[in-house]
Amino acid sequence: MATEIENVNIAHDFFYVGGGYVGPPGREVMSGQMYVEVLRPARVTQRYPLVFVHGTAQTATNWLKTPDGRRGWAYVFAELGYEVFLVDQPARGRSAWHAQLDGELAVAPVAVVERLFTATQQSEWPQAKKHTQWPGSGRKGDPVFDAFYASHVPYVADTAKSQQLFQAAGAALLDKIGEAILITHSQAGPYGWLLADVRPALVKAVVSVEPQGPAVVNMSMQQALKGESQKLDDTQRRRWGIADIPLTYEPALREGEHLSVVRLAATRADRLPAWQQQEPARQLVNLKSVPFLIVTAEASFHAVYDHSTSAFLQQAGVPVTHWYLEDFGIRGNGHMLMLERNSREIAELLHRWIAEI
Repeated sequence: MATEIENVNIAHDFFYVGGGYVGPPGREVMSGQMYVEVLRPARVTQRYPLVFVHGTAQTATNWLKTPDGRRGWAYVFAELGYEVFLVDQPARGRSAWHAQLDGELAVAPVAVVERLFTATQQSEWPQAKKHTQWPGSGRKGDPVFDAFYASHVPYVADTAKSQQLFQAAGAALLDKIGEAILITHSQAGPYGWLLADVRPALVKAVVSVEPQGPAVVNMSMQQALKGESQKLDDTQRRRWGIADIPLTYEPALREGEHLSVVRLAATRADRLPAWQQQEPARQLVNLKSVPFLIVTAEASFHAVYDHSTSAFLQQAGVPVTHWYLEDFGIRGNGHMLMLERNSREIAELLHRWIAEI
């Protein structure tokens, strides 16, 4: 099938990667496989393909079309000459979930989606009132919100399990397609560093749009806004700093050992204190040659803590650039910025960075 988009002929395809057969003889099933959708322009002009990875409760549909009917980032980047790969995370969407193998599922309630993503103006973080770019009211009953919420699906509740599943399937994808640039969003943020850690020669760069964070702490937004991050204990600490499964540090962490971390004072009233390693900081040696771009929207809850993730990566020797969209005159966006009114403007800004890789 081919689709005409802005005079660009785009071929569509799909395949599955990763996974394997598990279970007793006669009752085997395949587990861990990942659905991959491909958009291939008739004339590919960009050196590296793009792999888009969605966040919590989402699927690859995030990238295909906005809930108010405009072309999504997948088509925008295909129009710009990129071969585009879109995934449904393992155990999500069109990638099979098995209750006995993948564990409990969670869902995102309407009220949470409204408060965090689409109608944030009355929410608790300082930048929330600046949110203007969501199309429509952002509330249940509005047709644009209803279209967006209808796309939500259950997701594996265990964060570490999700990271393990994607790291394996993502590695299989890169082994198949070769060198690529990752574009991750939200929950998928750690997937970028985890995949680069095991395939550093194949991950040419990572665009991390509002990556899951902040560094070190694992707590709710409500806890963080109340200042409870200062009460950090081992049950709320990400042992690997920016992921919940192992990353390659030098010196290596010993069995059961946590990173030694320190809480820094907040530098601005509208940002949370950041956590970093105590010096001398262990280095993320496999990420030292992979450029990262972290992108933060003006009105998102990530505006209060993405600086922590960026600083943690920099301290660990990772080449990271951090863009705040308002510094480029792009204002009023929330966490689901790829679906908002000015989504194409943001995509074209990201293209400027990607094209230099």
